[in-house]
Parts: sequence; C-alpha cells; structure tokens
Amino acid sequence: MSEKAKDILEWVYCIIIALILAMLFRYFIGTPTIVKQVSMNPTLIENERLWLNRWSRTTKTLPKRGDIITFEEPDKINYLSSEVNQENPIAKYSERNAIQWFIKNFLEINKKSYIKRVIALPGEHVDIKEGKVYINGEELEEPYLQPGIVTDIGEVGFNNFVVPENYVFAMGDNRNHSTDCRAFGCIPLEKIESTVAIRIWPLNKWGDIK
Repeated sequence: MSEKAKDILEWVYCIIIALILAMLFRYFIGTPTIVKQVSMNPTLIENERLWLNRWSRTTKTLPKRGDIITFEEPDKINYLSSEVNQENPIAKYSERNAIQWFIKNFLEINKKSYIKRVIALPGEHVDIKEGKVYINGEELEEPYLQPGIVTDIGEVGFNNFVVPENYVFAMGDNRNHSTDCRAFGCIPLEKIESTVAIRIWPLNKWGDIK
C-alpha cells in the first residue's frame, strides 16, 4: 500500500472515530436543539436554541417538578373516551428490536420528540378542574403561565388519576395549544430523553430558563 493510500485511510479512520464519539456524546451527555413547537410559549419560542442535558437519561434520574423535558412521541396520541383508562394512565409505546432502537433512538432517524414541563411525579394524584391543576388536593402554583391561561382536558383526556411509579405527567405552558399527557397519558422514565439545561440563542436570552 502506498503512503498516499495509508494517509487517506488514516483520515478515514479519524473521521469515523470522530463521528462515533460525537454520536456517543449526543446520546449520553448532551446536544443542542431548536424549538419547533408553540406548546411552550411564552417560556420557549419557536426557533430558539437550547442545550439539552442527556446525562439524566444516562443515569436514569427522575426529573423534578417544573423541569422542562424532551421525550419520544408516543405511538398513540388520540383516544376515544372508551379507551381512556384512568386506572392505568400511561402513554403507549411499541417494542422495538435492537436495529429499530438503534436507528430511532441513537441515530434519531425519523424520530419525533415533544418538549413539555413536568407537572406531577410518581405517586401523586392529578386532578384538573375549574381551569386549574391540583396535586394531591392542593392547587399547583404555576407562575410560568400567562395571565388568563386555563387548564382543561377537553372532551377526551386523562384526569383524576395517580401517576404510576417511574412515570411523570407533563404539559406544555401554552395549555390551549399543547398536545401533552392530558391527551396520551404519563411518560415512562425510559422515554425521557433529556432536560433543558440552558437557552443558547438568542444571545440576549442566554442562560437558565425560568
């Protein structure tokens, strides 16, 4: 093999290794993202850039109430009233083989994620009534909502239930324009991809998200 061919191979190896390291960092540590939904207005606006912390997924750490998380879109979004089971209020995800998991979760090809705020944690009772959220019978203070925003469940939705173990209940801040756990149920810990760490763009809003 000529010296030129060896140099080319070395460069190819370096590029492959760099790509693998970048993918590992993105999956296990963190990654930037762009807000593409209006469901978190006014906290997060479309086209803002965020840095996502994925170390919590690596360590399987349950998020805290108030944390903004991203999670994989459930397989089933819309339910009939007869399909809503308040005794088992969980989002539905289909099982995948190793190749499907690698393509969807690691390479993130054709993957859709949601970004919402954690409202209730495992073992907590959720009750949405009169336009407000009650956790274990106490009204939840939500200073991040715009004045006049009310919370309802619509014609069909999950309400008046206890969050199962290793699940969370999350909603968008823009309640009237958010498809969230009210529609499809609580999110399992293993489907939570990240927590929002900081806003990185625009620069005048750089920093922690309140």
